[in-house]
Amino acid sequence: MTTSTADHTARHCPLCRRPLQEPNDYTLFLRQWVRAPARMGAIAPSSRRLAAAVCAPVPERGEPVVVELGAGTGPFTAEIQRRLGGRGRHLAVEIDPLLAQRLRHRHPGAEVIQRDAVHLRRLLDERGIEKADVVVSGLPWALFPSATQHQLMDATAAVLAPAGAFTAFTYLHAVPLSPARRFRELMANRFEEVVPSRTIWRNTPPAFVLHARRPRP
Repeated sequence: MTTSTADHTARHCPLCRRPLQEPNDYTLFLRQWVRAPARMGAIAPSSRRLAAAVCAPVPERGEPVVVELGAGTGPFTAEIQRRLGGRGRHLAVEIDPLLAQRLRHRHPGAEVIQRDAVHLRRLLDERGIEKADVVVSGLPWALFPSATQHQLMDATAAVLAPAGAFTAFTYLHAVPLSPARRFRELMANRFEEVVPSRTIWRNTPPAFVLHARRPRP
């Protein structure tokens, strides 16, 4: 997907020449979902409660490196920025150009990278980062085929520090589906510890978080 020059300038009504109002997060998210449902994974941005649960491993002290995969409209981005409070580094990886553009405007403290997350090791190398302390995922893992799941999990485990943490979420309705079961098995194989959270009902749709620590070699 590419963007035109108009995507980077103010849009105006062709009749009155007044600036057009930018779409809200829900509208933009739904619009991008219609264009690429497999890439987006959901029809609405994640709730604040889900963002708080997913971002819980972000350290309260020090200068951590936090990598965010599939930042979308930024609910996890905002929570990570709040927890960091100007400390460390925050890399937000988002493949969709329109969403990445909004993230850069809204969260200047995050380093927004418009690339595919499967190239995570290369993205960190290009920025002189050896390891990440936390990887937070907003990707729709249950929608990915097996090969893509393995690529992304390998890339994630490869960049995490030995004591690093990885968090991802899955929707409650997807639990019995084979891709979701495959993803949970993959996490268990690649990490020494995987702990599920309680169901977060105040999210559309309801979801729960998988907290993983200590990637296996």
